[in-house]
Amino acid sequence: MNYTELMHEPIKPILPKPSQYGIDPSLVKARVSEMPGMVSLYLRELFPDLPPVLLPGGPDAIKNVRKAAEEALMKVDMSMIKPEHSVNVLASHHGFTLFGGEPYAELLKAIRDVVEKRTGCRDIRLRAGVGMRFRETEEYIKRYGLDTYYNGKAIGVAPIDEGIPIETEIGTLYGIKKVYDADWIIHAHHTDVREVHFHRQVDKAVKPFGMSYARCETRSTYHQNLGPRAANFTARAIFESKFVQSKFAFAAFLNCGPHGVIGADCDNDLYALNDRATFVGCQLYGKIMTLFGEIDKCIAVLDFPCPVPYVFSAGVIYANFTGANTDLYDMESPLPPYTWYTEAFYRRNGQPLLEETPPMNPAIRMCVHNYAWTGYPSEFFSKNIPTVVVGEEQGKLFDTDSMNIGYMDYAVTARSTEQAMQFAYNVTGTDKVIIFDGAMGGMNVSESLAKLLIEKAPEVSERVDNVLLPKWLKQRGVDISILNRNK
Repeated sequence: MNYTELMHEPIKPILPKPSQYGIDPSLVKARVSEMPGMVSLYLRELFPDLPPVLLPGGPDAIKNVRKAAEEALMKVDMSMIKPEHSVNVLASHHGFTLFGGEPYAELLKAIRDVVEKRTGCRDIRLRAGVGMRFRETEEYIKRYGLDTYYNGKAIGVAPIDEGIPIETEIGTLYGIKKVYDADWIIHAHHTDVREVHFHRQVDKAVKPFGMSYARCETRSTYHQNLGPRAANFTARAIFESKFVQSKFAFAAFLNCGPHGVIGADCDNDLYALNDRATFVGCQLYGKIMTLFGEIDKCIAVLDFPCPVPYVFSAGVIYANFTGANTDLYDMESPLPPYTWYTEAFYRRNGQPLLEETPPMNPAIRMCVHNYAWTGYPSEFFSKNIPTVVVGEEQGKLFDTDSMNIGYMDYAVTARSTEQAMQFAYNVTGTDKVIIFDGAMGGMNVSESLAKLLIEKAPEVSERVDNVLLPKWLKQRGVDISILNRNK
């Protein structure tokens, strides 16, 4: 096998971004992808059956995303929206972390323009939900000019905002009042798998109704009471309520694969769109996730402007990689190695309650935290994976974060990126490195890991197509014939 033909110069990582949740970008002195021995692999060379993408691409990439969004929006029924009505376009914070954030922002702009053009409605607002970083979407709204684009009607909404009771078939659940304060709502989301360890690719397209658009009490029901798999029916219960159905106009999704933006998908039937999103999640992302499970040992590098679990490599977040020692898509596997629910299965002394509790991915011999944000409880990661944090400023920032007061209790600090990497090489004895830096279209890794992934990819692709994908789809009740219709 000629490895060198498939190894390329490292892909430029996503740049550090100013945010109250991360260190100042000027303090990020080095990126690990720029260090000796690093290469990139292009995902479409590893898996040639991945579909072509609109972005990353040439100078017209964003224009092409815009065009795809407009064409998809022209196909949905908007006849229910009248000129005198009001419309809330509902967004979620994670969309702004995909491929630099511009594609999702462009989808939101296209929705506003096409709705106004087709319906004559001018009272169109943006409501952008968040997780626990309550100011996060406010930063994105300003960064991408959405406040101006929506004529001053773009706001961030947080799970602690005033709630509104929603009567569902399982009882009263609580949405965020500002999400539903219009005549109609448009659900603007994306198909990346993101937290597959939580939602297990069940009703992923519906999940924001129990998350970004919901009050903290209802979100806690999802995360703490029910756990992965079972929790998904809370979002479905809210979406199917008479209240939400009376306001739901349609859904508009950025169609993402692990290698880039594939297109846009809009539908008045959210469950039909959800079936298509399930194929994307299982078939395209499933190959990357399964390939990551083949890594025997490595140093994982966090180098992306997001909280610890949300940094990207090959379209997959670090939290997924910490569970790559199991099949996160397999519904017969009840407990992923990492979720908040899993954390409850550990004693105070750090030992699991049950023998069958799966450990975090033992292939990760060390984590080098070069650049990642606060704002998400991450102590479980440093507690279970040896972690080196680059720079005293970054360590101090975590010490001041109420959700991470214990993160640095289990991590050490290095003066520089170079020192952290050398320490990791010395202690782990491996030079296999995977970098979660958001490299678009591929992934940045060390040469030694690149060789392993090149060797494993063909067998992984065949196994997913012929064995795992039929199993995963059957478990979710999804008709595999949809796959052929989507070709």
